[in-house]
Amino acid sequence: MIWGKLLGGTFGFMIGGPIGAVLGAALGHSFDKGMNLQLSQDVADEDLPPGDADRIKMAFFTATFSVMGHIAKADGRVDKSEIALAEALMSSMNLDADLRAAAIKLFNEGKQDNFDAEALVLQFRQECQRRTSLYRMFVEILIQAALADGVMSKDEEAALIKVAAVLGFSEYAFRQLEMLVRFSMGVDQPDGADTGHSHGQRRQRAPVDSGRLSVNDAYKVLGVESSDDKATVKRAYRRLMSQHHPDKLVAKGLPDEMIKLATDKTQHIQKAYERVKESKGW
Repeated sequence: MIWGKLLGGTFGFMIGGPIGAVLGAALGHSFDKGMNLQLSQDVADEDLPPGDADRIKMAFFTATFSVMGHIAKADGRVDKSEIALAEALMSSMNLDADLRAAAIKLFNEGKQDNFDAEALVLQFRQECQRRTSLYRMFVEILIQAALADGVMSKDEEAALIKVAAVLGFSEYAFRQLEMLVRFSMGVDQPDGADTGHSHGQRRQRAPVDSGRLSVNDAYKVLGVESSDDKATVKRAYRRLMSQHHPDKLVAKGLPDEMIKLATDKTQHIQKAYERVKESKGW
């Protein structure tokens, strides 16, 4: 699908607040006069006017790459693998040259010492108009960025939990998102004294397609307990699938170039559910 003039001035509005400030700082004159980019013509929720959908896309794009830069810098340095993940995300979104350049500039803005991540994320929450599925996808992308080198530092973890809290996620809810992302990336969940908070520790699990997902990890992915009955597990599974449904997310304002990320998540949720059913004999 094709992007529109997402970061340009041709919407008939200019987004203000921290998001607008970061866009202006990143894009400068090109933002002021409007960039000649292509616009996707997605159909949004019936209660979401097209202009609002465009605005949410702008907010999501800006928040994703700028806060990604902030998280990458949280431990005092930006690892090459973190930069590589940001670039891989840009590639998977098939960004054209202008949008790719904009994403890189936003990433660099997020690395600045005076970047106010909390204020920007708060505005992002307001722009998304309580569409919590977008919040989930946003946090999952940031967790994926933090785990680009195979571990999550204490500073990255603290920054992520703070961002998640602004969006209304408890630490328990954050851990469920983290578990899903770790599973999708093939990165072990830290345990005991070995918390994985050192950049020197990198423990990769077997590839997720190998079928070696443990039953305990499958429960964590679904956010259920081993003692939960069939109906409870099924409800949790259906809820997660609905929250990550690509078409629903795009309709709510997720940039369509991120649809592959949502599709990947649904595949991993499906695998976790199948693993639990297999262990229970359902």
